Amino acid sequence: MCGIVGYVGNKDALPILLESLKKLEYRGYDSSGVGLLGHEARLIVHKSKGKIRNLEELLASQKLPFAPAGISHTRWATHGFPSDINAHPHTDSRHTIAVVHNGIIENYQDLKAVLRKKGCKFASETDSEVIPQLIAHFYKGDLPAAVRQAIAKLKGTFALGVISRDHPDVIVAARVGSPLVVGIGRHENFIASDVPAILDFTRRVIYLKDGQMAVLTKEKVEVYGFDGKKVTPAVDTVAFNVTVARKDSFAHFMLKEIHEQPGVLEQMLNLRLKNKQLTLEGLGISDDVLKRTRKVMIVACGTAYHAGLVGKYAIEAMARLPVETDTSSEFRYRNPIIDKHTLIVAVSQSGETADTLAAVREARSKGARVIAICNVVGSSLAREADGILYTYAGQEIGVASTKAYTAQLMMFYLLALKLAQVRKSMPPKELKSLAGHLLRIPALYKSILKNIAHVRKVAEANSHFGCFLFLGRHVNYPSALEGALKLKEISYIPAEGYAAGEMKHGPIALIDEYRAVVCINPASHVHEKMFSNIQEIKARRGNIIAIATQGDKDIRAHAHYVIEVPKTPELLSPLLTALPLQMLAYFIAVKRGCDVDQPRNLAKSVTVE
Repeated sequence: MCGIVGYVGNKDALPILLESLKKLEYRGYDSSGVGLLGHEARLIVHKSKGKIRNLEELLASQKLPFAPAGISHTRWATHGFPSDINAHPHTDSRHTIAVVHNGIIENYQDLKAVLRKKGCKFASETDSEVIPQLIAHFYKGDLPAAVRQAIAKLKGTFALGVISRDHPDVIVAARVGSPLVVGIGRHENFIASDVPAILDFTRRVIYLKDGQMAVLTKEKVEVYGFDGKKVTPAVDTVAFNVTVARKDSFAHFMLKEIHEQPGVLEQMLNLRLKNKQLTLEGLGISDDVLKRTRKVMIVACGTAYHAGLVGKYAIEAMARLPVETDTSSEFRYRNPIIDKHTLIVAVSQSGETADTLAAVREARSKGARVIAICNVVGSSLAREADGILYTYAGQEIGVASTKAYTAQLMMFYLLALKLAQVRKSMPPKELKSLAGHLLRIPALYKSILKNIAHVRKVAEANSHFGCFLFLGRHVNYPSALEGALKLKEISYIPAEGYAAGEMKHGPIALIDEYRAVVCINPASHVHEKMFSNIQEIKARRGNIIAIATQGDKDIRAHAHYVIEVPKTPELLSPLLTALPLQMLAYFIAVKRGCDVDQPRNLAKSVTVE
């Protein structure tokens, strides 16, 4: 989603802002801009549609003064199409106050109408422009007071960075619903929407809470509630390292991250399943509470939701607990039936997904316990859950999730093991056997990656099809959904994932020689059922790409293309089928000339509803 960086200190703000903003490029954006405060009481704003390099070229053509304070932004369009005018920062009519904003102001049209009657002129189509206009309206010499009065009028979500021509050494920040971090340096301070943006400069941070405002100068940071009362915030030291965003020898970050998966899973297993002894550090919920749990509810969005669907199969099979899986965006609007005996598992790579955070708050208000599965240390989700299971997959730059997804899958299997262990729902011998099979997964990944040239040939041979259907049964039905999503995300080819048993209830009408059908059919108790589906597709001239277990000779006689995966227990097979599905989507998108790492219209984390 949108990115914010702000700086105030003794150095020139511009190079710091630009370099920090680049650390947030992976989040997805369509335009960028900077607002600078010089010593001559000048407010300088420059904005550009497109990549940050476009902004850099624009700035290079200007003769800019030394500016010790400034704010910057990468925008992902919500209100108004991508353009120079709609990019941030936005200013008031008199160009005295500049604001960068993440989030959505729901009542902006009403505010805009009121401000126009007072003589304000608007240049953009955005909801964000009402904010500097409101602040300017309330400004009487006290910038924090004006910001406080303005945000009292706002409905929606926001993370704000505010500067004023009249206060060249001050940044005001505030948040409701959208993440914002304050970085504390030596004779300099920062704001950012995500920690990686400022880790080159400081590791001491304040995670602003909802309803808090910070006032930054180069020498100090003061935090207040929206009521104006000063609070003493916790100052955390960031311990984790962010992987340097380099492609190394890979053509794209997505391809690099596909290849990183064996290492990610091996690291997880070394940490969590050493010598087959399960350790879920951070779980935060006692065995007694887990024993009393009557129902598990998994809430997530997008790829994380598909991981949750696999988690449902795993937990029900191993722990014999009923599990519901819901998209976070629907969960809180249906008045879910939950209580203190319900365990919520919230899944989010970034830990900042707005709908998932809202679902967690809804669940907690009803007395449920919450476990978060998350990749980003210190995220909002991690701070709001009772327990946090970090996947430690490292920074994922590609917008389409790969290593974060398989790490989420692995964590669900480990959580299912824990629940089964505590509830004694499986014999210890069976649990030990499953743990042993999990420990072999990284080696199996390496063997699949050795076959990448074959997957590339299959992808290129099928890249011309304008429509794809992905079919799977039982635990690989979610794999079909995820395979279709990956292809849609990065190649823009219409693709649908279905439970194969539903094929005759509609999707079979799509099948002809102009459609490609990906059939996910590893060895399982539904193998023959899936094989029947493949025969039905062949009879209708569908182009079949099968993902099957090594040595499956029957499927070779019916599928046009076969991608093999090693044998593993049926319940764990989604871990293996995920990898060829990712590679298939990647190579099709590359063949079609798509921007694989930053597909159009998508953002890495969705921090607005």
